[in-house]
Amino acid sequence: MLVKTKKRIYPKEEVCIGCHLCEIYCVLAHSGTRDLIKAFKKKDRPSPRVIVEEKEGVHVTFALQCRHCDDPLCIKACITGAMHRDENTGAILCDEEKCVGCWSCILVCPYGAIRRGENKKVASKCDLCIEKGDPICVQNCPNSALELVEV
Repeated sequence: MLVKTKKRIYPKEEVCIGCHLCEIYCVLAHSGTRDLIKAFKKKDRPSPRVIVEEKEGVHVTFALQCRHCDDPLCIKACITGAMHRDENTGAILCDEEKCVGCWSCILVCPYGAIRRGENKKVASKCDLCIEKGDPICVQNCPNSALELVEV
């Protein structure tokens, strides 16, 4: 399969203010509700698939998410086939029904962009909001610190 265009989200460290709104809107987008309060009070609240990294003592913040690599090690390491590339968009996705939580994908990701889900024993990673159009983190970043780019 050859995907001609892929989309990637690139953070702009120089304008990220570390507000974490990308994480909040990511949880909302994957919660199955449009109500922010209900999304955060859900017992099985989804994990944010974008993480704002901060270093103590140094004002360095940036949103960390999957790079949807050309040669994804997470797909090669996945023992169940849960990690796969969407044929239409080129996005690397995790099928939570197939994921057994072995964390091989987490171990091999060179960017640290795959995390253990907080409420499920499955891998959690950016899916580019593939079912919703443009990524909600990009749409709601108040400082335009996240940019969706076709590569």
